[in-house]
Amino acid sequence: MSHRVCVIVNPASGRGSGARALPAIRAAFADVGVSTVRLTTGKGDEATQARRALDEGFDTIVAGGGDGTWSNVANAIIDGGAGNETRLALLATGTGNDFAKTVGAPARDFAATARLAVNGAEKPVDVGRVEGKYFLNVTGFGFDIAVLEDIERISWLKGDMLYLYSALRQLFRYPGVDLSITTARRQRDRRRHLMLIIANARNFGGSFKIAPAASLTDGKLDAISILDAAPLARMRLFAAATKGTHVMAPEVLVEQSAAFTLEFDSPPAFETDGEYHRASERVIQVDCVPRALRIVAP
Repeated sequence: MSHRVCVIVNPASGRGSGARALPAIRAAFADVGVSTVRLTTGKGDEATQARRALDEGFDTIVAGGGDGTWSNVANAIIDGGAGNETRLALLATGTGNDFAKTVGAPARDFAATARLAVNGAEKPVDVGRVEGKYFLNVTGFGFDIAVLEDIERISWLKGDMLYLYSALRQLFRYPGVDLSITTARRQRDRRRHLMLIIANARNFGGSFKIAPAASLTDGKLDAISILDAAPLARMRLFAAATKGTHVMAPEVLVEQSAAFTLEFDSPPAFETDGEYHRASERVIQVDCVPRALRIVAP
């Protein structure tokens, strides 16, 4: 079956990598007969462009960018009620491009992605949901937010090195955040965290295997609680997370559940797939939405 394909590219992704990749993207899709390539014009425009494509009857949307771009397009597909009919394909031109690593999409190979978009297979995958927003990869609280805020102040780095550099800077600065976690099985008392990541997928921040046991099809999310620690212990955890061995450390608690209730002292800042948000309440529900989206992948 040949699919109707619309390509949406964020030219600002990866600090201009999206714009530089445009000629190669256009050529790859022209080779398989796809000429509809549209560019976003500002923050959040991915969702507007995706809704337009849905209204026009495209059954496969290719998103060119990173985790934030992919997530914004996925939100438009799911919110539009098309999660079971419309497929999402991934082109990597962003900073971390983490979700593609878990789902197995050849996102950096534009020609392979073009062929898959037109005639390839797909995988139904779970997504996470927090405060009405869906995430493909992770939602994060604490240290993660400090790093995102720091990244905005750095203009001379890009790609995986940008996150690594900012994370190292914040390891010695970030004071931690107090929170409690409740699931259907247990309630965890309020403790100071360096970071809480609730993951749908395994990879995060470009270089970190944050949730090595996470599955995209098990109907559960993985909560990775990294408790506060002294600077040298933070360094050890930081290094271990690049290999996925941090989950064996005594400062790290791991729990799988279909839903988590988080309680903070005040409405926290949080991120979904690298996108910054401020919560409306101090008690937040995070849950898994099973098989909510079809991802193009071998």
